Amino acid sequence: MSTPSPIRFHAALPADCRDRLMQLAHEVNFDEGTRLFREGGRADRFWIVRSGTVTLDVHVPGRRPAVIETLGTGELVGCSWLFKPYAWRLGAEAMTPVRAHEFDAVGVRALMDADPAFGSALGHWVGQVLAHRLQAARVRLLDLYAPHGSGAFL
Repeated sequence: MSTPSPIRFHAALPADCRDRLMQLAHEVNFDEGTRLFREGGRADRFWIVRSGTVTLDVHVPGRRPAVIETLGTGELVGCSWLFKPYAWRLGAEAMTPVRAHEFDAVGVRALMDADPAFGSALGHWVGQVLAHRLQAARVRLLDLYAPHGSGAFL
């Protein structure tokens, strides 16, 4: 039996917080190859994947973007909406057709401010996601760019 990922929406947030957040959602669809956002762009929304896959990538000058992580059902796409200056720190692209719940960042931040328990739960979830993504980015970039056999993983 597999354990639900602690960063997936349903495992990470209590039911009452999920319900409050979902009141602000609307459904969107992205075709394969659609760019959801680019590094440096305005982070004014975020998504929870319903179906399909989204890749997160980082710009590498003179090369193709380096894929950091692939996200699927129940995963959060976009964290930069929560932190000033509200600019994307990564890029994201739909690798398959994607169905998602989309959220307006301003509305969610207002609800977080109005309801401290909700704000705390959502903030902790985003923090867990960020910690996971930081580790994934570190491992992926070492895999791509560290000299093999150099002891870079030690």
